Order: sequence, then C-alpha cells, then structure tokens
Amino acid sequence: MTSQVSSPAEQTDGADEAVVGEQRRPAGEKEVRRLDRVIIRFAGDSGDGMQLTGDRFTSETATFGNDLSTLPNFPAEIRAPAGTLPGVSSFQLHFADHDILTPGDAPNVLVAMNPAALKANLADVPRGAEIIVNTDEFAKRAMAKVGYDTSPLEDGSLSAYNVHPVPLTTLTIEALKEFGLSRKEAERSKNMFALGLLSWMYHRPTEGTEKFLRAKFAKKPEIAEANVAAFRAGWNFGETTEDFAVSYEVAPATKAFPAGTYRNISGNLALSYGLIAAAQQADLPLYLGSYPITPASDILHELSRHKNFGVRTFQAEDEIAGIGAALGAAFGGSLAVTTTSGPGVALKSEAIGLAVSLELPLLIVDIQRGGPSTGLPTKTEQADLLQAMYGRNGEAPVPVVAPRTPADCFDAAMDAARIALAYRTPVFLLSDGYLANGSEPWRVPEIDELPDLRVQFTTGPNHTLADGTEVFWPYKRDPHTLARPWAVPGTPGLEHRIGGIEKQDGTGNISYDPANHDFMVRIRQAKIDGVEVPDVSVDDPDGARTLVLGWGSTYGPITAAVRRLRAQGEPIAQAHLRHINPFPKNLGEILARYDKVVVPEMNLGQLATLIRAKYLVDAHSYNQVNGMPFKAEQLATVLKEAIHA
Repeated sequence: MTSQVSSPAEQTDGADEAVVGEQRRPAGEKEVRRLDRVIIRFAGDSGDGMQLTGDRFTSETATFGNDLSTLPNFPAEIRAPAGTLPGVSSFQLHFADHDILTPGDAPNVLVAMNPAALKANLADVPRGAEIIVNTDEFAKRAMAKVGYDTSPLEDGSLSAYNVHPVPLTTLTIEALKEFGLSRKEAERSKNMFALGLLSWMYHRPTEGTEKFLRAKFAKKPEIAEANVAAFRAGWNFGETTEDFAVSYEVAPATKAFPAGTYRNISGNLALSYGLIAAAQQADLPLYLGSYPITPASDILHELSRHKNFGVRTFQAEDEIAGIGAALGAAFGGSLAVTTTSGPGVALKSEAIGLAVSLELPLLIVDIQRGGPSTGLPTKTEQADLLQAMYGRNGEAPVPVVAPRTPADCFDAAMDAARIALAYRTPVFLLSDGYLANGSEPWRVPEIDELPDLRVQFTTGPNHTLADGTEVFWPYKRDPHTLARPWAVPGTPGLEHRIGGIEKQDGTGNISYDPANHDFMVRIRQAKIDGVEVPDVSVDDPDGARTLVLGWGSTYGPITAAVRRLRAQGEPIAQAHLRHINPFPKNLGEILARYDKVVVPEMNLGQLATLIRAKYLVDAHSYNQVNGMPFKAEQLATVLKEAIHA
C-alpha cells in the first residue's frame, strides 16, 4: 500500500507527530502505523546508561535514513545521587521522514527508568503521549525521595497519558538467568532491554547495535552477549506483549538530503574533523595544546586518535600551559589550536593578547557552557560572545566565527582556519554545549570540494634598506590582507624578536614611541576589519517588516519557528550570522530595511548590544539563560507578538 504523503503544514518542524498512513496486515498481526516524525526521550539516573541508549537509537536511525536531531542532557557529576531529581540524565531524539531542525519541543514518547526521571520530565510531555515506566523502581522509598506521597502509577495523575507499565528490571534479570550474572550485573542491562523495546516499536535496525555491543565489551564476551540478549529480549517483549498493540514506522527522509554519503555526527566530532581537514588542506601539521574541560574535552580525545594525519595533541597541566604550547607551535609553523570553555578562556586571555601582538595564526575553540565561574558545566549557553570580543587588556581585536548546527561545525572550523592562516591572527570559534553534544546527519564532502588553505612561509629577505642591504622585516605587511610574514624558526637569516612588548612597525624591534603604538593598534584593527567574510543572506519570501537575527546554535529553533509562522500566513524575515567579528559588510544595509529586528540569544543580549552599538538599530532582545536551547513554539509565539506589536 502506498503511504500518504504529509502536507507542508504537517511538516512544520517541532509539531506534534502526525499519522500519515497505515499498512494493511494479516489477521492476528499487530497494527503498524506510519508517522512523519517522532520525538523520544530516554530518562533515568546518570548511571542508567541513558546517553548510550540514546546514542545507539540515534545511530540506527541514521543508518535507516531518517533526518534527525538530538539533545543529550545530563548532570555535571560523574555519578550524581541515585534516584534524585538533580541526578536525572536524559537523551531526546527527534527523527522524521523530512527535513527537521531541532530535537523537538516535547517528547511523543517518554521512557522513565525511575520516579525521579518521571517527575523531572513529565512537565514536558504533552497530553496523549506515550509513557513507558519501569515499575520495578517505584518503591515507596524511591518515590518519597522525589516528593511522591502516592504512586503516580496508581493515583490517576497520569490519566491524560498512554502509560505502559513495564517491569524492566525484572524482565531483564529473567532474560539473563542463563548467564550466571549477579542481580546487580544483570540490572545494568535494563537500558538495553528498553532499547530493544523501542527498536521494535519504531522498526529500527538491530544489527548495528549488536555489533557495537560485541565490540564495546570485546574483552568481556559474557557481558557482551548478556547485553545482546537483553536487547533481543526487549524486542521480543514488544512483539509478544498485549500492552503494545501498535508499532510505528517513520520512512527514510529521501527528499531531505542532496545525493552523497552521509553519517551521523556530533558537533565536537565534526569540529575535530574540520580541524584535521583544514590542516591537510593547508599542508601543515595540526597541534592541539589543551586542558580538559567540559564540554570541550571530546575534541582532545578525538584528535589524539589521528596521529596518522600529522596531528599532535598535548594535554597540559592547566589552561595557560595549553595555550602557551599551542602558541609556540604556531610560531614553529603548525596549524595551532587550543580548546576550552568559558572559564578556560578567562585564564587564557593574556596569552590570547600575546597572540594578537605576535600576529600568529591560532584557533581558540570555545565550547560555551553556563556561567559565570564554574557555572553549569553540562548545560548550554551563548554568554561568552562579549568575552571573545573584548576579554583582553588593551586593543586586541580577534575574529569570531560561530557554527549554527552540529554538522556545520566542520565548515566553521575550516573557515576559522582560513582566516587565521590568511590574516596571521588568533581566531575564536564559538560553539556551545548544545551543538557539541547534539548530532545530525552530515554529508561527507569530497576532497575537491574543500578549500585550498596552503600558505607560503617566508624563506628569505623581504625588505631592502636605503643602502641596498636586503634584510628580513617580520612586521612588513601584505598590502591586501595586512598579514605579516610567517617565518619558521631556524630559517637562516630570518631571526627576529618575539614577545609581548609593543613592536616597531616593520622591523619588529621593541618600541615605546607613542606614534608607533597608535599606528600598530590601528593597523591590527584594520587587519581584522578587512577580513573577507561572505555577505549575510536574508530569507524573506513575503516582503516582511520584521527580521529575526540569530547567531550560532539558535539557528535550528529560530528557523523552525519561522517555518511555523509562515505556515500560519505570517510574514517574517530571517538572517543568521556565522561571522560576528567582523560583521558581514552588507549587514547594516539589511538591518535598515526592517521596521523591527528581534535577536533571540541564550544570554542577556550580547549580540543585540553589539548590533545597537555599531548600527544604531533598536534591536529587540529575547533572552533565555536556563541551560537549555530555545523551543520552536516558544520563539514562534514571541515573534508573532513582535510582528503584531
């Protein structure tokens, strides 16, 4: 039977799931419904394996060919207090048969492994949604720990939902009897039982998960087979139990993607690959000097695996040592990178100023998180923008680049490397926790699609004195880019002074001359102002009078909200910034076209402040700093109010 195709209105990103068809089935077989999208949230204790469960479901969904977007959400503690609300870890996955942009506003299915998981997530679950509950964990003590006086499974408080009570722990232990595991060891596989059940429920492939489990536990084959058995038991439970009378299918998103080879990728992994690709395209060794910090550590972990590409990673004793080593590598002729989050940027600020003075290429990757100070290590925020712009002593301008989706982190890393190498400058790459940990399909580019980033090192004298003597001037500039020459240490005749004290124009000698300092400050600023960045494009099919302007990871929620409004007949224009310093040259002209400019940000209005200051535009801020990304419906409501205000 040919399935019905969903209408454009039904395909509005973030909307509730829609049944778009139903398969015929022989008598006695379970009903199979076709959906155009599903949002699933796995939730449990931080030790219950919810992130692993979500990752595996995501991998199989990507293999199947759906478009997808994910939102991992977990505590900062390695092992948060069991059974408590602060200890709840969750993983949300939105997958569809068409192009989507966000992990979804509200889950259609909640898998709650204990009372804390149910209570922490129930407010996000819409009426009529499916809730799968591990009934084994609903003992009086566990419920009292999170404030349940009576069992929500029995007091009618869940009557608005389709609740499926499943004794996940008991069923898992029963399925693993033959393996001779202790009760505690067997219980650890209950997440695989839940994964098997959901895989049956949504017709996900299973071969990849079984292969993954056997590889993950290769040194403990009995544990590997126990997890595979639990996974299969969950699948079989869904097939045989009367409680699940319906399973669902979400067709591959065949029209959502251009032709090519695709894989599922997280933001940090895409960024790592982008750095490696940039080094290969520049024909330079890649050097990472870093100190581990959430949520940036995965980049260090990933790059350390790729020594075959000339990558060298150094885990320093602190943030300052990390950037110091990276800056030394830049001086030595490497594509140098340092990775961190907001607290680390604060510690690196003096060395970033030194990089500005030395005018060497250096990538400062800031995976932003909630602040100030240690703040919210595992939650997302966009509050480091002004720190990246101005968080150094003196006039120390640095370009700022911000990716907009997990997959876009690859291209943003390439772009940041282009700017750093061409203009001999440190560059900020501002990702955040939402992008870093979230994932989506990524088309693997062909080699010939990547830009040529090769640079020429200076190998001989570049200046002739009045008496005809040929000498090397380390601060003689390229007339187009204003970049100074890059001389590798040890090149005969190119010895030159480095350090943080002001340089004399051209010669690079120490200079305290007021006029020279004024010139050097202005020339460094002019170099950054002259960085070539593409014009910003505007999506405005209806001649709107209201523009929504975003940057970084707000792209998905903003675009989803714009789609909703246009489906309702509301005119709204959208522009999104990758380059924040310098701004695209056409930005001022674009802003002047509109009566209203709305800037949603996960901070208290930092981009809006820059826009107001530079363009004298009355930009209206809409801000959120709760550690979570915007929801599409939330932004749609705000933007609709702005249109009609």
